[in-house]
Amino acid sequence: MEAEGQWKRRSCWWITLTFLLCSGKLVTAQIKYTIPEEVKVGTVVGNIAKDLSLDVINLVHRRFRIVPGPDDGLFQVMQNKGELYVNNRIDREQLCDGNPVCSINLKSVIENPLEVHYIEVEITDVNDNPPIFPRSEQHFEIAEHTLLGTRFQVQTARDPDLGMNTVRYYKLSPNELFDIDVRERHAIKTPFLVLKKVLDRERQSKHRLTLTATDGGNPPKSGTLNITVIVLDVNDNRPVFSRESYSATLRENAPLGTIVITINATDQDDGINGDIEYTLGANLDGKIHDLFSLNKITGELQVKGGVDFEETDVFKLDVQASDKGQPPLIAEAELSIKVIDVNDNSPEIEITSLSNVVSENVNPGTAIALISVSDKDFGVNGNVICTLPQNIPFELKSSFKENIYSLVTKGRLDREVTSGYEITITATDLGRPPLSSFKTLNIQVSDVNDNVPEFIQISFELYLPENNAPGASIFSITAFDKDLNENAVIVYNLNQGDVTSFLNINSETGNIYALKSFDFETGKTFSFQVVATDSGSPSLSSNVTVNVFILDQNDNVPVILYPVSANGSAEGVEEIPRNVNAGHLVTKVRAYDADIGYNGWLLFSLQEVSEHSLFGLDRYTGQIRTLRSFTETDEAQHKLVILVKDNGNVSLSATATVIVKVVEPKEAFAASDVKNAVTDEEENHVTFYLILTLGSVSVLFLISIIVLIVMQCSKSTDCSSKYLQEANYDGTLCHSIQYRSGDKRYMLVGPRMSLGSTIVPGSNGNTLVIPDRRSRRDSGEDIESCH
Repeated sequence: MEAEGQWKRRSCWWITLTFLLCSGKLVTAQIKYTIPEEVKVGTVVGNIAKDLSLDVINLVHRRFRIVPGPDDGLFQVMQNKGELYVNNRIDREQLCDGNPVCSINLKSVIENPLEVHYIEVEITDVNDNPPIFPRSEQHFEIAEHTLLGTRFQVQTARDPDLGMNTVRYYKLSPNELFDIDVRERHAIKTPFLVLKKVLDRERQSKHRLTLTATDGGNPPKSGTLNITVIVLDVNDNRPVFSRESYSATLRENAPLGTIVITINATDQDDGINGDIEYTLGANLDGKIHDLFSLNKITGELQVKGGVDFEETDVFKLDVQASDKGQPPLIAEAELSIKVIDVNDNSPEIEITSLSNVVSENVNPGTAIALISVSDKDFGVNGNVICTLPQNIPFELKSSFKENIYSLVTKGRLDREVTSGYEITITATDLGRPPLSSFKTLNIQVSDVNDNVPEFIQISFELYLPENNAPGASIFSITAFDKDLNENAVIVYNLNQGDVTSFLNINSETGNIYALKSFDFETGKTFSFQVVATDSGSPSLSSNVTVNVFILDQNDNVPVILYPVSANGSAEGVEEIPRNVNAGHLVTKVRAYDADIGYNGWLLFSLQEVSEHSLFGLDRYTGQIRTLRSFTETDEAQHKLVILVKDNGNVSLSATATVIVKVVEPKEAFAASDVKNAVTDEEENHVTFYLILTLGSVSVLFLISIIVLIVMQCSKSTDCSSKYLQEANYDGTLCHSIQYRSGDKRYMLVGPRMSLGSTIVPGSNGNTLVIPDRRSRRDSGEDIESCH
């Protein structure tokens, strides 16, 4: 309370501001406050927000805070006000250990955007400690007839306060024999007991005195020492050192037992009054006795403990030489030991991570972390260079303050290439040999939606048998996305609206379902597009084309074109002369199958005949011819039932009945005119229907071929197929269809197959795998399906 009141009365309050801008990326500033020690906890040191002109409203949202450090527990900030206040008791002597300037450096950080402010708080001294003597009593043995003015060093009172608050003067209790004299040595006021009147042991052998040490505080504080002087018999010569002061140098971390220096003193007395013993001064810090030992006989000063330059670079010692007289006489000398620094401390790295997760689309120059490096060594041994590994998209940017760096991005990040970085920061000093320290920072790269869905092929071909079951899955398509989570969740849709009437797709799995049954005879091919869209924001999409080829199934029954009776049944009557020779063409059965390939390849056979020796049937053309000449015993009328069937796995068939009447040559000739007229009329009707059917089929076939050629040639210039015209029409309908997929072509064929053709397994015998036409362009082969 006394210190706080004194601080308020003096109104000692200084503020210094410095602002620096670093390339528009990192805003930094330095501010300085001055407060006395021992102020009340909660005392406001200063308003940082006001002094730096910060917006107080956004401080909480921007995470205004003190970066953790060794002294961060002494001060804290009020985020809602921007005030820096005292958080714990401040003891200047404990913090700074006698240093004339006591400053605490703090670092505050404000995010979004990043601002780093360096705060220096200077702690001023108050008179909160009284002078204290190392021991409460001190004894002196002084020989009688000691010369007047002889000085005896008394314990020095220690006061950790500074300036006016430290020891100002000593006062000795009233007496006739002694006075007190004060000398400054090593900036310390050292009291000496001065003899001002000759001692007389026989008159008084012991004297008790009180020495009071008083500081210059207001009010002053004091401490006392009880001095006892014992009067001895004379020993009138004291030791004398060879020099008034000694100096030496010593490398830090010197091995134990190393001789630092040898001191020497002489005494003109004889006997034990001239024997000298060397000791260290009584007022030395206890740490000195832990580090050094003085051989009392030889005067050699040796290293006893570990000497560390970073703790103390110069040692100031008092050495004493004492004879063995009664009382002993003592001489004192000063010894200064300068410690030489060696590179024995590795650099220290402190990382303040702003974020361990970085978006892959951040701009180059984005700050990721703040890095501070330090080295306890001196000179070049304490100069530090900070480096990063090669081939990483990060770099270090120096700050305005030495050994302060910002870790920033220097290139574009791509999570799909590298999802995380383990950054090893290396700090190396310039000592010989150099020492290094390492620290690792793990950075994870977060995903953004920067990859479109991809299909495994640029297009797909689907070969689908006709008469498929409606509602069944006919194809499955899959795309993949290199992104993560929602950015990689794919939704599938059909691009063309016209196909949605007969196709459906599962938006999650990519399974495609047919809503209707396809008919090869009405449509042989079509195509559609599938669109894959991810669930990112904004979403990305791609599409792929699926070409569908309908494969023929044996679902059409052969149709008899001739003979056809007036009532529409497959039945006809033929008249031939009895005198015809063997091989005479009686008639020809004509039939048609809407299927193609083997499914439309028709074979003719006699299912029923009245006389097997008279008539023969060509199984491929349907021609009925006589096998021999007629005899008188042969019947005049014969019935032939012809079976027409296709070559499907499960063949379909139809029958036609032909009645052959054998007439005499004159009757046949006479009836021939009438029959020819009727036959011509019937054949004209049949020919008309046949031409109409052939024309329709040819137009549909030609359109299919043109569409297929255009689709295949749009993929590759080598995919065009050469279609040969039909040849040798002999009463059946002939056509061929080719498909192409990848490096193979598929052709649906009839009975005339070229050599080297191979039937595809499971194709119902309708499909051949044909070698690439590029290798057989000049072969002249053609493949057709006839029925």
